[in-house]
Order: sequence, then C-alpha cells, then structure tokens
Amino acid sequence: MFGYYFNLALRSFKRNKALTALMVLAIALGIGASMTTLTVFHVLSGDPIPQKSDRLFYVQLDPETREGYKSGREPQDQLTRFDAEELLRQKQAKRQAMMTGGGGIIEPEGSTLKPFAAGLRYTSSDFFPMFDVPFRHGRPWTAGDDQAHARVAVVTRALGEKLFGNTNPMGRNLRIDGHDLRIVGVLDHWKPTPHFYDLYTGSYDSDEQAFVPMATALELKLGRNGNMNCFGRTLVNDPEAENVPCAWIQYWVELDSAGDAPAYKRYLDNYSEQQRRAGRFERPANTRLRNVPELMAFRQVMPNDVRLQLWLALGFLAVCLVNTVGLLLAKFLRRSGEIGVRRALGASRMDIFKQCMIESGVVGLAGGGIGLLLALLGLWAVRHRPNEYAALAHLDGSMLLLTFALAIAASLLAGLLPAWRAMRVPPAIQLKSQ
Repeated sequence: MFGYYFNLALRSFKRNKALTALMVLAIALGIGASMTTLTVFHVLSGDPIPQKSDRLFYVQLDPETREGYKSGREPQDQLTRFDAEELLRQKQAKRQAMMTGGGGIIEPEGSTLKPFAAGLRYTSSDFFPMFDVPFRHGRPWTAGDDQAHARVAVVTRALGEKLFGNTNPMGRNLRIDGHDLRIVGVLDHWKPTPHFYDLYTGSYDSDEQAFVPMATALELKLGRNGNMNCFGRTLVNDPEAENVPCAWIQYWVELDSAGDAPAYKRYLDNYSEQQRRAGRFERPANTRLRNVPELMAFRQVMPNDVRLQLWLALGFLAVCLVNTVGLLLAKFLRRSGEIGVRRALGASRMDIFKQCMIESGVVGLAGGGIGLLLALLGLWAVRHRPNEYAALAHLDGSMLLLTFALAIAASLLAGLLPAWRAMRVPPAIQLKSQ
C-alpha cells in the first residue's frame, strides 16, 4: 500500500509542478538554515570526554589578600605555583595534574626545515592517563621524571611526522629554544573539542605540538603563555618562582567517582584554612570544584551568538512550515473531487489521511535533499569566518541523518492539518458537483 501511495504522490507532483516546487523550496530553506546552525551548535556543545567528564574536576582556591573581600565571591581561576605543587605532593585524588600553556622555537636537526614556533603544554605525568590521551608510540613520562626534572618530551603525531617523516621518532631529540629533550612518546590523533582542560589559551583553537614536564620547563625557563594574576602586587623577582603569590597554573583532579567530590571539596577547604593559619591566605576558605560540564557552562564556552543564531534559524523553519501548511491545504483541497470519488468507491477516511501524509513525507524527503546542499553551503561560509571555532563546522554522519529526519518530520507535521481537512471532504457533495 505504501508503494501505491508513493506512486500517487509522484503523479500528483507532475500535475502541480509549480505548487510542489514551492513546497519543496520552503522546506529546503528552513532545513538548510536550521541544519547549518544545529551543526555548529552540535560541534560546540559536545562533551569532550564523555567517558569520565563527571569524574574530572577543576580546582580553584582563594589566595588573595583581605582587601576587597566579599563573601561568596568567585575565587581565582588558577592556582599559585606553591599551592599547585603542594596539592600535587599530597596526592589526595586518584590522579592530579598541574599545567600551563607555553611556546618555543623548535630547531629541526639535520633537516632542510627552518626553525619554527610551536605551542607547548607544561604539565605533570598524570595528565595523559587522566585525560585518556592516546599514544601511537612510546609512553608518557613518569612521576619520577617529574621529580628528576628529566629532559623528556611527548610530541604529537603531526609534529613527529613533520620533523622525522614516517620514521619512529622514539629516542630522538627535540630541540626547543636551544635545549635538547628526548622524545619518549608520540600521540595518536587527539584534539578534544573544546580545549576543555585549559580554557584560558583558547576554547577551540589550540596548537599544542609538544608536552614537557612542568618542572623541566621551569628549570629551562621555556616560554609561557596564558593568564597570570598577581593580585595587584608590584613584583620585582620572577613571577613564576615557587613562593611568589601569582596565580597562573591550572589544576585538575580525577576522582574514583562523582560521589567523592564533596569529600575532596572538604579537603580543599581544610587546606585553605591551614594556609590561612600559616599566614599565606588572608581570606576564609573559598574553594570551587567543578567537573567538565559544569566548568564549560560556567565559562560560557558556547558563544552567545551561536545560541541566538540557532533560535533564529528554528524560528525561520517554523515560518517555512506555516507556509508549507498553506500550500498543502491548497493542493489537497483542489483535489476534493478526486477524493470524493475515492471515498465513494470505498476508500476510508484513514486511507485518504495516509495518502496525504505520505505525499507530505515525500515533499519533506525532496526538501531534505536540497536542504542538505544548502546546509553544506552554509557550513562552508561559516568555515570562512574569523571565529576560532569556524574550522570545526563540518557535517558528520549523525547530523547528516538528522537532516533528513528533521525534514521528513517537519513536512509530516505540516501535513497533519491539510490531511485531516482532506479526509473530511464529504463524498456526496463532491459527487453532486461533478
């Protein structure tokens, strides 16, 4: 029966080409606009590490002076070096990592390549298992390497291939700012979106190509980037020194379960009180512990203009559906005589309803195909915008299926009222009028 109704729909399209073209175009425009913004929203709102995002927590303390203190005020975004190293030493979580962004000049050895600038990440050994970083060759450095200030590094697959071609670079030297670091590991393809573990050096645009132990980077005085807050103090000495009250280090912990968060929060409060009694902190305990989704929501990783564009596109789709309803009404009611004859020959109201709904679905299928082309064109335009997330605007398999599902669902929704009106056409009156 479906095949019969589908054939009737195609014949109807041939009889009313102009009206059919208007309906398909209305659906296509609405789907094209909606899927362009839905795809961007989907890319930017995804969970970057779904398997454990509820067990990874970002730590914040409040080491500022008493001046300007207000109860409940948000503490510093980052930790001082002293606090980060002390929390790392106490090891009160399953895993913990301190980190910051950096940069340096990489000098290729025995190559025709010229020296080039590269983004770096200075961190501790737990970074890699904590964030499930995949390795193609080798392994991460160890906690012993952290303590020994070992001259080691982990490089991305892209950097390894750029420097050494298709050969395994394990054991080779990576020369950064004149210092040789031995490569102990090569990452496989890994680029979490957004760059959740450091939202201060860019949420979506990260060029980290090598990872170096934090202690080694500090000892070699490699270049650092990112925010630093020294609480209004005028500093003369090195702001990255151990006991200098400047906040510039991100600190993450992995707990055994999300339910362990309250206990770890109490530990942070106790630590803050200990530091206040020791004279380092001047404010009462004011700590924060946010998991990955909570931190992304707090930091408003999703740009407001993307949210606005999504609502506008959905509103435009609704307008297109209203127009499609009117066109379908006109199309179905123009065939009242045909419907009356079918009813007189024994077709039930439900048969008429099914026929009209299948015809509406076919309109949606055609509109979805054209809407997909319009969405691809829209995403191409997005990728040429100067936004940092623009390069991520690509249609994946799930969004491809959603394009046709949304188009068919929208057309079926638009066809409900016209199909209901068509099935209620009185056959007797139509037959008398013929």
